[in-house]
Amino acid sequence: MTATIRPARAEDSETIARLIRELADYERLLDQARAGGEEIRRSLFGPRPFAEALIAEWDGGPIGFALFFHTFSTFRGQPGVHLEDLFVRPTHRGRGIGKALLASVARLAVDRGCGRLEWSVLDWNEPAIGFYRSLGARPMDDWTVYRVDDGPLLRLAEFAPEDRGG
Repeated sequence: MTATIRPARAEDSETIARLIRELADYERLLDQARAGGEEIRRSLFGPRPFAEALIAEWDGGPIGFALFFHTFSTFRGQPGVHLEDLFVRPTHRGRGIGKALLASVARLAVDRGCGRLEWSVLDWNEPAIGFYRSLGARPMDDWTVYRVDDGPLLRLAEFAPEDRGG
């Protein structure tokens, strides 16, 4: 048996949400996993898709996914791809499925003229770090990711000028 990788479809929304919860559980972040099937359907397959996903299947059943979206590098003057999540169920790890998912996202990036593929990894996730390094990925030690969400995001948005030219 081998895995197949295919683009996600709207009918995969519940499956993607379930895989996201499994990933969140693995990353010890289950309390932060809020996305359900409807949020996934709207965000990936609605009138304005914000992201895309690939599904890995084994024997016809879903066993993993990669969720990604486009970015833009002002320095390069070129689009890129940000891999938001890559997950393979533990029972199917060690079979090259994660590499196949990542390679499939890389192929899409190259085919679309993107200059880079980036992602974040938790500092404690040594298996993932080792896997990524084995593929030639390097950490961006000079950069620190910052985030505003929930209340701080709403408060920051209040400072936006009323006339947004739209």
